Amino acid sequence: MEFAAPGLAAAGREADLRTLAFDYLVEPTLLLDPQADQIVDANPAACTLLGYDRALLRETRISTLHAGQMPALIAFTQAVLDKGSYWTDALTPRHATGQQLRLEYSGSWLPHEGRTLMLLGMSDLDQRRRRYVDATAEDHMRSGLAAWQRVERVFQDIERENQLILRAAGEGIYGVNAEGKTTFVNPAAERMLGWAADELVGKEIHPIVHHTYPDGRHYPDHDCPIYAAFRDGAVHTVDGEVFWRKDGTPVWVEYTSTPIRDRGVVVGAVIVFRDVSQRREADEKLHAALAEVDRLRERLELENAYLQEEIRIETNPRGIIGQSEAIQKTLRQVKLVAPATAAVMISGESGTGKELIARAIHEASQRRDRPLIRVNCAAIPRELFESEFFGHVRGAFTGALRDRIGRFELADGGTLFLDEVGEIPLELQGKLLRVLQEGNFERVGEERTRVVDVRLIAATNRDLKQEVQRGRFREDLYFRLNVFPIESVPLRERREDIPLLAQHFLMRERSEPASNLRLSEGDVRRLSRYDWPGNVRELQNVIERAAILAQNGRLRIDLPDVSGPKPVAGGERPNSDERPAVMTSAELRDLERSNILAALAACNGKVFGANGAASLLDIKPTTLASRMKSLGIAPARPRQAGWQ
Repeated sequence: MEFAAPGLAAAGREADLRTLAFDYLVEPTLLLDPQADQIVDANPAACTLLGYDRALLRETRISTLHAGQMPALIAFTQAVLDKGSYWTDALTPRHATGQQLRLEYSGSWLPHEGRTLMLLGMSDLDQRRRRYVDATAEDHMRSGLAAWQRVERVFQDIERENQLILRAAGEGIYGVNAEGKTTFVNPAAERMLGWAADELVGKEIHPIVHHTYPDGRHYPDHDCPIYAAFRDGAVHTVDGEVFWRKDGTPVWVEYTSTPIRDRGVVVGAVIVFRDVSQRREADEKLHAALAEVDRLRERLELENAYLQEEIRIETNPRGIIGQSEAIQKTLRQVKLVAPATAAVMISGESGTGKELIARAIHEASQRRDRPLIRVNCAAIPRELFESEFFGHVRGAFTGALRDRIGRFELADGGTLFLDEVGEIPLELQGKLLRVLQEGNFERVGEERTRVVDVRLIAATNRDLKQEVQRGRFREDLYFRLNVFPIESVPLRERREDIPLLAQHFLMRERSEPASNLRLSEGDVRRLSRYDWPGNVRELQNVIERAAILAQNGRLRIDLPDVSGPKPVAGGERPNSDERPAVMTSAELRDLERSNILAALAACNGKVFGANGAASLLDIKPTTLASRMKSLGIAPARPRQAGWQ
């Protein structure tokens, strides 16, 4: 049998004695660890009072036992820590049945093994009140003064705890009575509003801090949700209003006005508010950013739509093909005007390539990174011109279901090409002139003025001077557009370019079965004799049709009868009244020379072999070499101007 050392045995008996004393305390007592939010132990009296068994209480958190009372619990714990011991009756723990108990707590600190525990004694206020009433009945005169002091101390402690809670709160809090007069203001409200509590208490607060809407309109007190709380007895939560500081500046707030009841009667309200100015500013910046993103997205979608439209119109590479003096002059004009911002007027017959010239100007300008927006003025209904040019807002007219960006705004920073500008209605020409002169406009149905930076290129197949004289086109707009005129020369006035253009279109239209198609000398002569009233566009259509109708490797060029005069040197069109002329030997020599040069250009200077000029002309390589020598043509790549 083993025996413990006498000292250890004594210590164990002392610990057992303390445990026994804790268990047999008449006063209900809890041992708490506030830092861990834990009930360490409870004596049987506490278990009986609270209605829990001991094991369940040990598993229950302090905050769970006092659900919804954290501010008062924190204030009581802090007071015990500051003073060593403290008491309160503001806490109402929940009985196991769910009933709120009215108890008085008496707490003191108990250091234990590095932890600071709290010993919490509890007494039932209802029982104490009954004992107090009995004692008062027996000796009212003797204990009256003491009872009054006790009650006064209770109210002082409650008031002190309430003040601690109000001062610790980060939100602004103030109270009003049923007359709208302020009853208290916490320090956070003083800081946010700039008013001291003694400047507000006892006064109606609405005319001081809540008198005006954010937009400057008067805010009547009968519309105030704060006052409505003690009129209708409901909780009112509001966001998006302002309180006014003492210095007259607004502070954006969200607040809740909760009615205060005394025996079922609403006697006032308590208002809790917070400053949301930074959040609102961030929201406004976010909304502005989202609006800008929507605007840019809409603009990008429209730009993509225009680009897709252009791709559908012309899927092959664009370029100006030719070596005639007329084309060289046009290219010099393009190079000269491209760096400037002046308006350009391109005139010429339909099908001569006016849009190609406009694109060449844009691509050679500093605006080439921004889009070239094309508007076919002949295809726009008369009543939609203004909307097409300047855009519209939703509801501006029937069918305007959403905002729409106009062509001017879409071309901002880039180039706007107005094809067939002579088709613009006279009543809209004044607005177009204003945009060109001032650089601003308004969408249809909108008062906001928008600023744009657009380089304008116009094209027409009409004689606008005659249109001005007939009153169909504004003279001031004509002079504004005609700053730098460029003439797009018809094909019949640059016949030496016909072989180059025909070969270019044929190479573009080749399919796998027709990959060996070539233009013969006879084909070139037929094409060169024709006057091409439809210009380059008609030539392209003829070559496309010839490629489709080709049989046995030979083109079938379908042209109207060209029994009239043959072309003369220099590309001048002969008088239709003259008799058909016979070409001289020199003219035939010039024609043959032009044809060989065209073949060499189409084959990139290659004379012999597959895809060479000899194969294209359908003659032997030795024959071609002999003719080149006799005509003085060096075996080098001929000059070809333009953009491919």
